Amino acid sequence: MQNVQNIILDKEFQSMLPELDKETYKLLEESLIEHGCRDALVVWQGILIDGYNRFRICTEHDITFATVEMEFDSRENVLIWIISNQVARRNLTQMQLCWFRGLHYRAEKRIVKNASGINQYSEVNRQNVDKPKSTARRLSELYRVSSKTIERDRKVADTIDAIGEISPDIQRKILSGEVEINKKKLEGLSSGSMQEIEAIVAEIEAGTYERRAHSAPVSVTAGSIGKSAYLTDLDPEEATHLATAVNNVTNGYLFLLRKYNDGDLAQLKTALYSYIDALEYLLRRL
Repeated sequence: MQNVQNIILDKEFQSMLPELDKETYKLLEESLIEHGCRDALVVWQGILIDGYNRFRICTEHDITFATVEMEFDSRENVLIWIISNQVARRNLTQMQLCWFRGLHYRAEKRIVKNASGINQYSEVNRQNVDKPKSTARRLSELYRVSSKTIERDRKVADTIDAIGEISPDIQRKILSGEVEINKKKLEGLSSGSMQEIEAIVAEIEAGTYERRAHSAPVSVTAGSIGKSAYLTDLDPEEATHLATAVNNVTNGYLFLLRKYNDGDLAQLKTALYSYIDALEYLLRRL
């Protein structure tokens, strides 16, 4: 069993673990009190890297727990391990996933190069050993997005972290989707001044910030959805995925429209409400 006094808490590592909602936290607390802490907390050089909620609850209720020590070559490697865990474990918002991809890119770029001068995460092209894959390209294959998306995500992550330095609560709200701000805006702020970021944070805190470009219409055709002014923060790959989702929802509604065209108004209204709800869900994902 691990002595609580020997556990080192790390602000950066903890910030990468999304807070549990009150109900989920309560259920975890009740489970730990009744059954004890059955899963070991993970530490690196005495620093807690996984299990912050369990650590807090165990400490408050004097519940014993075990730890498992993991070995990493650097702090950046720990960050990448945490990111990989979060992406694999959780149902993330699009903004959280974007943030994690940006953090992953940034961590790998900071890793010290090996003796040959190549980032240790680069994969050498077998046909030409002098041309290793770039970090952005390797991560684009890992996350199944374009290299440009990975590079843009790094800028978004920089801005979100800057916001977190000013207001951790606003950072949490942006990541959770409670506050809507598009990725293109965050990307642009990465090269702006701290005063600009502080102004956005102040607007959000005051409740006066409104997401821009609400008025432009969105077409449900795959060829035009990426051209909408409302979706200018999407790269072509993201626009294609969104177009497919919108088309699937629309085609489902048209099927029901044909099915209930015999005058069953109640069922037709139900189908229409479902269609509207589905479109609103897609809108919130932007």
